[in-house]
Amino acid sequence: MLDKDLAEMYGVETKVLNQAVKRNISRFPEDFMFQLSEDEAETSRSQIVTLKQGRGSNIKYLPFAFTEQGVAMLSSVLRSERAIQVNIQIIRVYIKMKQVLLDNKDLWLKVDKIEQSLIKKDEEVKAIFKILKELLTQEEKPRNEIGFLVGRNKNDK
Repeated sequence: MLDKDLAEMYGVETKVLNQAVKRNISRFPEDFMFQLSEDEAETSRSQIVTLKQGRGSNIKYLPFAFTEQGVAMLSSVLRSERAIQVNIQIIRVYIKMKQVLLDNKDLWLKVDKIEQSLIKKDEEVKAIFKILKELLTQEEKPRNEIGFLVGRNKNDK
């Protein structure tokens, strides 16, 4: 989850959330939290379509993303009752998401198998169309006439 989304859920400014994290940075190793690259931040911004107008409305710093463990660690950094309740809800959502993925593992494997099969079929169809295109674009060579024609000399062609 992005820092701005978590800050909104906790009812604090993004700046306040990030300051609390920086004061306790030893609690947030790379697998708990990381900063988005410029490309990743730009991609997330472009999905919003329009940016807010006015001074201070758009992000100036690259956002931080928190993993499940990072979100859990936020409860030890943000000590309000709201932060504790929000963390509990987020952890419950993560648990449900994992359970859905585990319950549907067989389905995901089947979908993956179908996708791989379609990719293979697509390549085969492309190869067939390539050969057909080559056959259709070949120049036709004039053929010699076969058979007897009435009323013509042997020397006339």
